[in-house]
Amino acid sequence: MVQIRGIPNIIIAGVDEAGRGPLAGPVTAAAVVLEPAYRIAGLKDSKMLTPRRREQLAGEIRSHALAWAVGWADHLEIDRINILQAALLAMKRAILALSIRPIKVLVDGNRCPVLECETEAIVHGDNIIPDICAASILAKVERDAAMSRFDKIYPDYGFATHKGYGTALHLAALKKHGACPIHRRSFAPIRSLQP
Repeated sequence: MVQIRGIPNIIIAGVDEAGRGPLAGPVTAAAVVLEPAYRIAGLKDSKMLTPRRREQLAGEIRSHALAWAVGWADHLEIDRINILQAALLAMKRAILALSIRPIKVLVDGNRCPVLECETEAIVHGDNIIPDICAASILAKVERDAAMSRFDKIYPDYGFATHKGYGTALHLAALKKHGACPIHRRSFAPIRSLQP
């Protein structure tokens, strides 16, 4: 790969999202352009890492990547345009926020956001493509941190523990307290609570 002033001519970004399945909170996406000369050991799908290891790797990614950015789509956007479109929107926002414009974007999964550059969807890319692995980690760490902040605002739901997923604890809290402002009204368990 030819480099000019330390930046490769062919810039590839990896993109992944976190938070499609939860009943509450935003969907988060990260875009990462790794430094080709710096190898980050241990990159893999964020779901296969402990929270502590994700945090460690996220710090290394932020320090050594050529560029990284995070994009969000909140619960209102999810309800308005559906979770798939919201995830694609969060990905697009992350890519557009990069300080370096990629020539190509590699996306985890089977759908790509609409962009002006070349895109490629790679199923299970979050466990085989380092740039996507890095994006998976950053997206998960950022979303988990957001849900921990929401836990302080809405302490009855246990968001710091389950991050908004439909666990038994979360469903029991919903039954007892009803939905809070960050719950996704379009999701079946929340929709069933509404009169």
